[in-house]
Amino acid sequence: MPPVSEVEVARRSYRRSRQRRSTWVAVASTLVFAAVLVVGTVSAPGWQRTQESFLDPGVARRALPLVLEGLWLNLRVLVVAAVCVLALGLVVALLRTLRGPVWAPVRLLMTLYTDVFRGMPLIVLLYIIGFGVPGLRLQGVPTDKVVLGATAIILIYSAYVAEVFRAGIESVHPSQRAAARALGLTHRQTTRLVVLPQAVRNVTPPLLNDLVALQKDVGLISVLGAIDAVRQAQILSATTANFTPYIVAAVLFVLLAVPTARLADWATARARRRQQAGGLL
Repeated sequence: MPPVSEVEVARRSYRRSRQRRSTWVAVASTLVFAAVLVVGTVSAPGWQRTQESFLDPGVARRALPLVLEGLWLNLRVLVVAAVCVLALGLVVALLRTLRGPVWAPVRLLMTLYTDVFRGMPLIVLLYIIGFGVPGLRLQGVPTDKVVLGATAIILIYSAYVAEVFRAGIESVHPSQRAAARALGLTHRQTTRLVVLPQAVRNVTPPLLNDLVALQKDVGLISVLGAIDAVRQAQILSATTANFTPYIVAAVLFVLLAVPTARLADWATARARRRQQAGGLL
């Protein structure tokens, strides 16, 4: 390696000093902000009563095992829903990108699906499926509240993920398809081997953001009566006349979402660096 000049050494030293200074300033400002927030909260006239109602350590200790048991149900629903959402969303996106007039009815149907379920509030669909499907009394159709709640979540999120996948597919330059066809690949091989790998790589950050949102919304199955973390917190709150179980559930959901959020930030930063480097990273 060539020797580093004195000017470059001085520049690197200056950058390191600026970085250390910025770090200390950020730490100090964060501590000051936290101190002001804490002082402002504990000095409020109703702090004592709020602390007893929302931050009771004894109630939190008793509630934690039951809320964790309910969270295990949320985790199972999350895993199943995430897999189904990715699969269904990809299928819908591929059907929407089919070319040729013969596929017009399929494209129209998939467009209708994404428009309807992206525009419908999740809570409304939960009530429609959760209470409407059992009312039909159809043979062979499950009536379990967890299954019906997961179905509603999958239908809503698949519509959003389908649009994410479709944007990724359409972001692949047409020259990639042309080059693949020139090499003798069929349309199916081109899609599977050339288009989809690039599309998935392009849309990984928004997919991870959708996963963060999905982690929160699986708690809405409680409105159907499923005994998940939120429902357990509601039962315990009604039993103890205290809101601390809700805080316990909120903290657990936050701890569940933080790693995925950081992973999404990392994927976004990596995609930005790759784009700035011309796709070499």
